[in-house]
Amino acid sequence: MTETGAGGDRMDYRASLIRKLKKIELVTRGLVSGLQPGLHHSHFKGKGMEFAEIREYVAGDDVRSIDWKVTARYNHPFIREYAEERDQTFYFLVDVSGSGTFGSKETKQEKMLEVTASLAFAALNNNDRIGLCLFSDRVEDFRPAGRGRKHLISLLNTLIGNVPVSRNTDIAGAARFIGKVLPRRSSVIILSDFAAPEFLPELRVLARRHEVIAIRVADIREQEIPDAGLIMLEDPETGEQILADTSDTAFRDRYAALAAEEARALASGLSRAGVGNVFLQTTDSCDIPLITFFRAMKWRRRYGRVL
Repeated sequence: MTETGAGGDRMDYRASLIRKLKKIELVTRGLVSGLQPGLHHSHFKGKGMEFAEIREYVAGDDVRSIDWKVTARYNHPFIREYAEERDQTFYFLVDVSGSGTFGSKETKQEKMLEVTASLAFAALNNNDRIGLCLFSDRVEDFRPAGRGRKHLISLLNTLIGNVPVSRNTDIAGAARFIGKVLPRRSSVIILSDFAAPEFLPELRVLARRHEVIAIRVADIREQEIPDAGLIMLEDPETGEQILADTSDTAFRDRYAALAAEEARALASGLSRAGVGNVFLQTTDSCDIPLITFFRAMKWRRRYGRVL
């Protein structure tokens, strides 16, 4: 029996994503050599053998790491940090809210799946641990970290098969949740369009203990609107609609300027919060910007502070 209607559409969509995952795995094998150096070694500081630096104490630091000689010299607490190299734990926080269904050619959800799969297959090759958290304005699903191909395929099937309860977004809530449930320091990779209420304070708190990387996925039509006459614009999360005259050059220019300013403000805010930042459009190939980011991360770990 063949499903029809919405159910049939869902089955066709799932089948197309599974076919895409097979291609992603093949492509990722060629990218792993580029991604591995950035994926395998965290920029965390720990009780490793290699001394990293002395820095001022901040709230939340382990008091056992205080360097009492330097503290006495400057009359202010300082701690010693050591580079830590060990197997990694990666948690992918994937936004499954309604805005992810938007895309001029490929949806943002599909791009987020592609990026998640690419990084996860690279981590699999290092025998690293991988976990998954799907969120909207609530935690839709959570899968603890594990190793191995079987575990990875299970996580990707969870991502493909998820039907979110809500269409709204709460990144702050997802950050609070993951901060509470992670038993050890991890690399937390957040994939979203980051079109959500205020979340930077929560990400700042999360980044004090974990490595946090924000991968913003956007569509070109969210940055510039073509001349298409009178069109109805609808918010995919709230359903709010407005009528816009896209033939008005001033309107299109103002829209593009506001979108660009919003992107700059987000990148600046993430940087101040200690969060790594990658920007991808739905039409981009995800390999080049991701490889560039992780190579830069490796360089910064070697020659200076990452964040």
